[in-house]
Amino acid sequence: MAGLIRKSFDSPDDLRDFPRMKGAVVDLGGVKAWRLIAEPGWRWSESVGPTMEKDVCPLNHVFWMVLKGRFAVRMEDGTTEEFGPGDVGRVPPGHDAWVVGDEPVVGIDIQAGGID
Repeated sequence: MAGLIRKSFDSPDDLRDFPRMKGAVVDLGGVKAWRLIAEPGWRWSESVGPTMEKDVCPLNHVFWMVLKGRFAVRMEDGTTEEFGPGDVGRVPPGHDAWVVGDEPVVGIDIQAGGID
């Protein structure tokens, strides 16, 4: 297990730029934390999925928090949840997600693993 780690999204280890979404990524030793901004019209299956050649997101989001905007998630079994400001959750692999409405989503996403 790693010792104490301090990182800043203002000096990220990586910057990600997908269609309609940008992310600042910090590596915390086995997990990656993202601060992301997703624009209205962003949908995982349209904006990120094609770059990974996947129909659903294969990532394990062990902690997801919406700071601003609204985000919907649909699991492969049809279960759907909508997250708004202050909502937190866990989103396992096998899902699609999208911005709800016309306000950008700002969120924090902690992933076991991540997009490399």
